[in-house]
Amino acid sequence: MRNVDIVILDLFLPQEISVDACAGLSVPVLEKMLARGESALLAQDVGSIGTLEEWLCRTFGIARQLDDPIAPITLITDGMEPGSGYWLRADPVYLQMQRTQLLLHPDVPLNVDEATQLCNSLNTHFADEGLRFYSPHPQRWYLRMENISDIVTRPLSQVAGRNVQTYLPKGANALHWHKVNNEIQMLFFEHAVNQAREARGEFPINSVWLWGGGHAVENLAQPYTKIGGDSFLTSAFAQAAGISYKILPDDLIQCADDNEDDVLIVWEGLRRPFQQGDLQGWRDSVHCLEKSYIAPIWQALRNGHIKQLSLIVLNAGVSHRFILTRSAVWKPWRLAKSLVRYALT
Repeated sequence: MRNVDIVILDLFLPQEISVDACAGLSVPVLEKMLARGESALLAQDVGSIGTLEEWLCRTFGIARQLDDPIAPITLITDGMEPGSGYWLRADPVYLQMQRTQLLLHPDVPLNVDEATQLCNSLNTHFADEGLRFYSPHPQRWYLRMENISDIVTRPLSQVAGRNVQTYLPKGANALHWHKVNNEIQMLFFEHAVNQAREARGEFPINSVWLWGGGHAVENLAQPYTKIGGDSFLTSAFAQAAGISYKILPDDLIQCADDNEDDVLIVWEGLRRPFQQGDLQGWRDSVHCLEKSYIAPIWQALRNGHIKQLSLIVLNAGVSHRFILTRSAVWKPWRLAKSLVRYALT
């Protein structure tokens, strides 16, 4: 392998929870990599980057625009063609009122029939407005329209578990889309699907989250020869760019061989437990990252099978790149630090 980039989401935690989450956590190889790498804010490389969606768009050559066009890219992986229309993701969510906050829960389990019934109701209600909803995957819905939405949205991953009022669409047409959202919530309030779900003790689908709008994207850059990971979003970018994608095996080194490939690995394993406030789940995932992926890749760097390794740590608002060449292996004076020392302030 010539170059390997490993993107890790939510490795550095907010300061208020980092001490408890990292207490007694033993990940010596990962800590050694972070200490010996040449560190730089990712903003110096490709502009202000706070989310995986932004990083993928900039890395694959999509210029900044009103919204990053995630919807038409993932739509292809979900088996549909974007054509000439303008697409938004319209993912089904559960909004939970807690005191004065309305918290968003994504990835609510629902089946194909439930998703179809809910989308059919949306299409009947909004038929006169030229809005058409699709559910090629139960957890990933799409909204097609002929005209640009003229709003700035926030990725679903950035809003999960947070107060939605802070992240509502902005822009010239924002008030119209707030009205659309309100109509959707009223439509779903007493929907038969939700009545049945609540009777079973399940979360209702009481809203959708609109985000990632754009037209079809053509001629994406090909910055890597091979891509692997546990990330649906990354696999969608790989497919759109015509690059081979492989789900991570138990041993990261299986993703590439001794040739001149440039390899990208994206690890989202920390994201869900972090968003759910499951600190033990987050710790377990860090251990898995260390044992199955970081340790083998460090050994490959030591053996000269990798020329350059980059750890790209993405956290909302603060993101870093740690660059290591083989010479970094022989810098023992750079003492490893606990992950607590990298906590976000």
